[in-house]
Amino acid sequence: MDVKQAIYERRAFRSLEPIEITDHLINELAESAQLAPSCFNNQPWRFVFVNDSLVLEKLHSSLSSGNVWAFKASLIVAIFSNKEYDCFVKGREYYLFDTGMATAFLILRATEMGLVAHPIAGFNEEIVKSVLEIPEDVTVITLVIIGKHSETISPVLSEKYVKDEQKRPTRFPFEAFVHLNRFKELL
Repeated sequence: MDVKQAIYERRAFRSLEPIEITDHLINELAESAQLAPSCFNNQPWRFVFVNDSLVLEKLHSSLSSGNVWAFKASLIVAIFSNKEYDCFVKGREYYLFDTGMATAFLILRATEMGLVAHPIAGFNEEIVKSVLEIPEDVTVITLVIIGKHSETISPVLSEKYVKDEQKRPTRFPFEAFVHLNRFKELL
């Protein structure tokens, strides 16, 4: 699969079935993230890969009620950073951008491997930090939920999420976000 195909096939499915998590799988995902570009090669991202069933169960308590579908995940990756880990250039903090790129590389590699890698924002950061013993001075940016897509729609999904499983949600048209040569106010 080439990069373009991985981009097109990537979906944030919520109907998951379990998979075997091997050291090889974790290494593949970590290596892909490791190769992402970053300001001055600072590599500000930090990941905790969670596949132990007892730790996953504790981590479930951090998830919002809309993310109960994630209980089926075989792997959850906590992704965090600190602005001190990266460049600060003329008021611009790069750590979120650079960590986002590393996360995208991980997600695309997971897609290439036939997996779902679904980043979420619906979690309690303090619980995540406590369960995973992540330092207080960092920001947990996202959790990436990883599993295999199940053709059977999860019964815990809302009506909207069921529709999203069946058809990719609509994307903005180019005119809504692409500008040529200069910014032009959209109507």
